[in-house]
Parts: sequence; C-alpha cells; structure tokens
Amino acid sequence: MRPLPEVPSAAAPVDAEQAEASLVEHYPRLVRLGYLVLPPSLSRSRRVLAAHALAQRSLQAARRAAPAQGAGLPLPRRSSRTAVAAGPDYASVRRRVLRGALAAELPRRWWPQRAQLPPALPLVWGLRLFPHSGGADELALGQRLSALRGPARAAFVLRGLESLADGEVRRELAAAGVADPHAALREADGVDAPYALLASPEFDPCSLQARPPDLPRRRRYARAALAAVAAAAVCGTLLGLPGGGWGRGDPAAPPYARNPAAEEALDPGALRVVSATFWRRSPRTDFTAWPTRGDRTEDVRLLRRALTVWARPGGGVRTSATPRTPMGPPMGAPQLLYAGEVGASAVVLFYDGLRVVRYAEPRNADPSEGAALDFARVDGADGASAGALVVERAAGRVRYLTAPWVRRASLRDLLSPDRAPRPLHRTPDGVTDALAGTGSTGGCRSWDAVELSDGTTDRLVTDLGELAPARLTSGPPAEPHDVTGRPELESWARTACLLPSVRSHGVRSVNSWMYATQSLPEGDGAARWLCTRAETWRGTGSLVLAQFQAPSARPSGSRPAGAVAARSEDTPACGKRTPRVLAGVLWKSRGGRWYVLAAGSEQFTSLATSGGVTGSARGRLLAVPAGAGDRARLNGRLRDGSQVGALR
Repeated sequence: MRPLPEVPSAAAPVDAEQAEASLVEHYPRLVRLGYLVLPPSLSRSRRVLAAHALAQRSLQAARRAAPAQGAGLPLPRRSSRTAVAAGPDYASVRRRVLRGALAAELPRRWWPQRAQLPPALPLVWGLRLFPHSGGADELALGQRLSALRGPARAAFVLRGLESLADGEVRRELAAAGVADPHAALREADGVDAPYALLASPEFDPCSLQARPPDLPRRRRYARAALAAVAAAAVCGTLLGLPGGGWGRGDPAAPPYARNPAAEEALDPGALRVVSATFWRRSPRTDFTAWPTRGDRTEDVRLLRRALTVWARPGGGVRTSATPRTPMGPPMGAPQLLYAGEVGASAVVLFYDGLRVVRYAEPRNADPSEGAALDFARVDGADGASAGALVVERAAGRVRYLTAPWVRRASLRDLLSPDRAPRPLHRTPDGVTDALAGTGSTGGCRSWDAVELSDGTTDRLVTDLGELAPARLTSGPPAEPHDVTGRPELESWARTACLLPSVRSHGVRSVNSWMYATQSLPEGDGAARWLCTRAETWRGTGSLVLAQFQAPSARPSGSRPAGAVAARSEDTPACGKRTPRVLAGVLWKSRGGRWYVLAAGSEQFTSLATSGGVTGSARGRLLAVPAGAGDRARLNGRLRDGSQVGALR
C-alpha cells in the first residue's frame, strides 16, 4: 500500500525577533544547508552567494508573517546535538531556506521564481568566492549528491546535518512542497557516505577563499563598454536623422537587424532545452531526444557568445566542417545539447536538425586565445548513429559525450581481437575520459574503437577526425550488422589500418564485407577478399575499397593490413543498390612464381583476363600464371549474361 502523503504539522507561531536571533545564532548552519541543497548545476561561487541570499531572505519572510498570539505546539524533537536549534523559530527559518533551495531546481517557466534568479544581495564585484577544498571523501560525496534529485539531497542533508529522524524529515520535506517525501528518503538511502563529511570545510560557504577574476579581460570589458557607449551614441544620432531607415531600394538589411527569426536565433533564452527523461518517452531515438547536459547550461554569457560566433565568426575563430556541410547561421533557435567545461575549454554543443555545431573557447574566455567552431552534418541520424559526439579534441586525445540510452562504454583495440574491451569511465553527464585519437601517433600499432552498449546491443564507433564518430559494421550490403564474433573482429583487425583513407570525409558508417574466400595456388593457404564501403552523411561521396587478405603465420593481432586491390569513389558498388564487387591482384607465391588472382561476389558466373595476361575461369574465382609487372584487364559475366568490369 502506498504511504499516505505527509501532512505538515501545525507549527508554533513565530515571533520576528526570535527568528532574527535564531538566524544570527545559527546562520552558518542555515547557509551550509542551503549550499548543500542548491542544484549542483550552479557554479560553486554562485551557490555560495545564493545560499547566503536564501538565509537572509528567510528573515524578511519571517517578519512579513503576521504572528498570532498564544502558544503553539512545538515541532517534535529528538535528543541530539542539534536539539537546541529545533525550536519553532529556527524551524521556520530553516523551512524557508529549504523551500527556496528546492525551488531553484524546479523547471523554468515563462516567469522564473525568485530563487531561480541570481541574488541581488549579497553582491560581490571583482572576486570569485568558493569554499576551501576537502579531500577525496568529500569530493566523492559531492559527486554522489550531485547525482541525486533536489528532494533526495535535502533528505540526506536533513538527516546528517540536522540529525532529524525520518518522520521529521518527511514532515519538513512536505512543508517545503515536496510531493513524495517517502521517495526522497528512499533515494537518499542510496548514498553510502558518513554524515560527518557534511561538516567538512568543503561544504562551508561561510569559510571562503577568494580568487581574482580574469583581470586582463576586465580591462578589455571596460574598454569595450566605452566603445559600446560611443557606438550607441552614434547610432542614436543616425537613427534620429530624417529618412526611411535602410532605404526601399536595398533588398537586404544589415545582419540580424529587424528580423525576428534571426534575433531569436541569437537569444540564449530561446534555446530548446530537453529534460533528462524525455528520451524514455520520445517517439524518435536520435539527437532530438538528447537531454541538455553540462555544468554551464545556465551561463547566459557563454551561450550568447557561442550563438554570436556561430552567426558571425570572426577572423580569430578556427572553423572546420565536414564536406558539403553548410556553415551558415542557425535557422531559428537550435537545441542545446551540452554546455560545460571539458578539459581546458568551455564547450557548447548545438543541434539544429541538420547539423551538430561545437563551439569551444578557453575556460577564462580570453578572446586573444581564440575560439573554435566545428560543423558536422548529421541529418537522418537514428539510434545506431546518434550514440556519441566528440566533445573535446586536444593534444591528440578525444572525449566523447554519449547518448542518454548508453548504459556502458568501453574501449576495444581493433588490432587485438583476442583482448577483452576495457571499461571507459564517464561523468554523470555522459562525458568520457580522454582517450588517444586514432591515427594520432603516425603509425598503426593500435586502433581504439569505443563500444557503446544500450543493454541489448553493443555498437562499435571510431573517431575519424569529425564531431560524429563513424559506426563500424560487418556483413552483406543488404543487411549490415554490428560487429560480433571472433571472425568479424579478426577481419576488422586487418582492416582498421585502412580507415585513415576515409578520415575527415564526412563518414557516417563503414561496413566491411567478406565476399569471397580463395584457395591459393601451390597450396599456400586460403586468402580472403573483402569489400569495405564508407557511407557519408550527405549521401554522395561514398568510398569503396576492395582488399585482399593473404594468409599470415603471425599471431592474431599482429597480422599485416589487407592489400588494397581496388578503390573507387562515389560508386554504388558494394552497396545496397549494387551489392556486387569484382577485384584482382598480382600475387607472388612462396615459391617465387607470380599469379593474377581475382574474385567476384556471388552474382558472377565466370571471370576472364585480357591484355598482358590472358585466362578465364568458370565461377567467381580466378588464378592465372603471370610475370612480375604484368598488367591485365579483368572482366566478369553476371547471371543475367551481362558483362561488367572490375572495381576501379
């Protein structure tokens, strides 16, 4: 049976003078309570100021309350170290602090609540204030609390900091507006940490350390403000002149002037923000279902800079884009995927339905250090291709932001098929640890792919130098599937080192298909013929490689990459429309003799060579003696009698 809703008890009337005295006496405890319950999405400095504002604002609320005369029933108390603080006056102030801290995490509406706005007082100019750092235990507790919902954090803090019994905690939560205090207590039970850590200096917003802001940036802002005032004066003068504005003869206005859609695209408040649980009920499994994540999603200045640079990138902005990806401004308000600090940069990820756009700047927002703006086309994404995005690329290392449906991420070295994948740590926001970029060392001694698991399917993706990693698959073109099993992993072990040929090509997926196995002349073993096709996000520009993998005596994981027998761009061969391929190589046996070897897919009934080497064979395999340096023309006949040439 579901427990009945908790009903707040009738608190005793509160005298304003008693509340003021209680606030002064227990001010540090009240501020610490607010600091711990406030949402972790706020920066530490902002949480400090917000906690002080909540405690001070609670006194004003107590004064506005009209106290009735007569004695009231005191709140239930238990014998503890905080029993002296459990009077109705202190409880009233504490309850208002708790209510304000929980309100700061409520979803934003068209008119935000007061607790969701930056505090007017106290106000600090020219300094950044934050508590002293604690140890590893405090850091771990902070991370656990940040993963909880607001009511669960409040329940844990009331238990540990205020030493309240569970019944009192439920009563306080109900009075603060929590709909289900029982659920909050059950969630708080999952935090396995001693309550004594809550008294650490790590969570004390009254014992602070101060650091200066970016002083050079302050001077630049002052100069920019003077320039802005001068520009506003000039513009005001010009607008006051007689005339018809921009003029009827000019069909275009200055950028983003008097255009509502363009102005909305530059407004951080108009960004589409998605809740953390929307993907569970979303009818689509793609980037539209990604929740808005990161610790700076409320940083309006960062978001405004990112949108402005996207619309009008300056000369100091490093810009990149996948082939045929439009680099223009947003077409209306985009979706905010991520905004936070990753490594040494502040990163913002947007999605506008066609493109993913990544903006990155130094953490201190110093314009002299430049910014980066990357575009990648991702239209038509689905659950298989929207599993991750590159959120940072620096010093030859990359970090991914994984989709909300990814339950586990791990690293698999494609060149070592016998080695089990290694776990890849992720933050609560889904950002992975930094890992070495593929091909960053100049050789091909290893190739790390990321294995993403949603609980039912494991998918391999790899970095090819773009925002969206490429999905790796195996199987016939009509039914490609995720890489599974030892044979497919061994096939990719000799294919991975060919992937740099499709790097920075706008690749969406790479499928490797073993279309034939051929017994070699002179009993030299069996070779495998594979067709590797890279599909692009834009649809055109696909790249096809036919490779010949000769048998090797080396152990698995150290065998050489396959030899590229043929290469073709923007062709339907080896794809869904034309699922066939024909290729040949000039091969030297162990005995030193040369042969022309060829293999076709199952649609071929006979093969023939002409030119420098003449020969033919029924079926789809051919081996003809040849000489060193001989060149031959290869053709094949299909089941319908038509004749086609080799891939080229």
